[in-house]
Amino acid sequence: MSTIVIVVLIAVFVVVLAAAALLVVRGAAAGGRGLRRRFGPEYERAVVLHDGDRRAAERELGERLKRHGSLAERPMPAEVREHYLVRWAGIQEQFVDSPRHAAEEADKLVARLAEERGFPAAKAYDDQIAALSVHHAGRLDGYRRVHRAARGAADTEEMREAMIEARTLFEELLTAGPRHAAKRGAV
Repeated sequence: MSTIVIVVLIAVFVVVLAAAALLVVRGAAAGGRGLRRRFGPEYERAVVLHDGDRRAAERELGERLKRHGSLAERPMPAEVREHYLVRWAGIQEQFVDSPRHAAEEADKLVARLAEERGFPAAKAYDDQIAALSVHHAGRLDGYRRVHRAARGAADTEEMREAMIEARTLFEELLTAGPRHAAKRGAV
């Protein structure tokens, strides 16, 4: 082979290698944007939990997606849905006299509802949260807040706000899915 042919082959090889590297970098960036779009605030929460390491956060979220992405929420008969709505209304009424107990009951009810819809059992809180994050990422903060309020030293206003936020996930779980979330209201 002549020197010119060798130089041309090397140049073609370098161009192909550079193009492949560009595609890999773009794919990785798109994967991060896709995860950010899908997980919303949960994406940023994962980044914070991994001390700003986006790759570690994206690995974790990718694992959640693999593990729980195919989960199909079980349908809920109208009479069961009504039972949950009545129960939630009772918890809201109870809040006036016993905010801590109401927060505890709200936490349990959301966990039970998630389990009934097909998410991991309430006793496996972290696993349940991971699965919910795949399907209802934008609504998890309220559930986390009411869970903490039920177990910690939250004041009445913090518990009230947690109940309001938890209700958004509760209402979403009662409907067909994340795109059909019910309107929010006050406690």
